[in-house]
Amino acid sequence: MTRPYRVGLTGGIGSGKSVVTAMFSGHGVPVIDADAIARDLTKPGGPALKQIVRVFGTEILNKSGHLKRDVLRNIVFSDDLMRRKLESILHPLIYATMNSLVQQTQTVYCILSIPLLLETGARNRVDTVLVVDTPVSLQIARICKRDGLSPTEAETIINTQLSREARLKDADEVIINDGDLGKLAARVNELHTKYSKSSINQTIL
Repeated sequence: MTRPYRVGLTGGIGSGKSVVTAMFSGHGVPVIDADAIARDLTKPGGPALKQIVRVFGTEILNKSGHLKRDVLRNIVFSDDLMRRKLESILHPLIYATMNSLVQQTQTVYCILSIPLLLETGARNRVDTVLVVDTPVSLQIARICKRDGLSPTEAETIINTQLSREARLKDADEVIINDGDLGKLAARVNELHTKYSKSSINQTIL
């Protein structure tokens, strides 16, 4: 069975990965998003929610049984042990779902958007690593605006992830997202042309 070339798109929180994936989607490229899969897995009745409640308690649920994501986020970003416990529940389910979706994809390449691709040692799950890079100061500003957090809270989250320098060192390709959308779109176009000529789709799963 053939499969598409897997572009592992990653980057720190607030780097603007969603803008980049939207641009690839505009070219008709399938985007398999780990965060979207995680949200689906943790819906009421989702396969991960019961396990998460067993570990973290019912206080992470609202009255309608939905996950209070801000409460869970505050717990795991202040406690490394609890963060690892959450990851041990979610990551196997996320990667199994992503693999299934890759096998269903018929295009030459697809984007696997995985924020913690490098942190979780999942490089072997993709064929190339594309890092969305942005200055830390801009990351902080974006997080504060989007999530209503203080700069200190934003920095705390950033510090739980791989450093910018380490992420860039592990990148096969880099896309700069510093707010210049024209330059960003041009870089996406360039990479789309490159990935569209990939021949890895002859690989057997």
